[in-house]
Amino acid sequence: MNIYSLSDAIIQQRIGEKIKTLRLRQNITQVNLASAAQVSLSSVKKLEKGQIGSFDSLIRVLRVLGKLDILQQLVEEEEMSPNEYYEFVNFTKKKNRKRATSVKKTDNAKDESEW
Repeated sequence: MNIYSLSDAIIQQRIGEKIKTLRLRQNITQVNLASAAQVSLSSVKKLEKGQIGSFDSLIRVLRVLGKLDILQQLVEEEEMSPNEYYEFVNFTKKKNRKRATSVKKTDNAKDESEW
């Protein structure tokens, strides 16, 4: 099955069914799940119907069901390639522009060249 060929509604429905199946396998009531996840009972019922209105509620429910790891790829930091790392280091080490200082010359001072 290619997930990209499914509509958003079908994906949400399948997520809801999966949450319900996980809850039932763990013998947790909707009321207990809502309480443990600190969401409303109506939020749990909506999630199980595939009506994912709040990503926050989804995360809380997945945490209680022990399935938060399915979001692991979304929260991992991507590793930099050696070239990206080199460019990043060189960018941060860029020298700041030096500015000329103003030096007041006295009338008696002669302009001398460094050459």
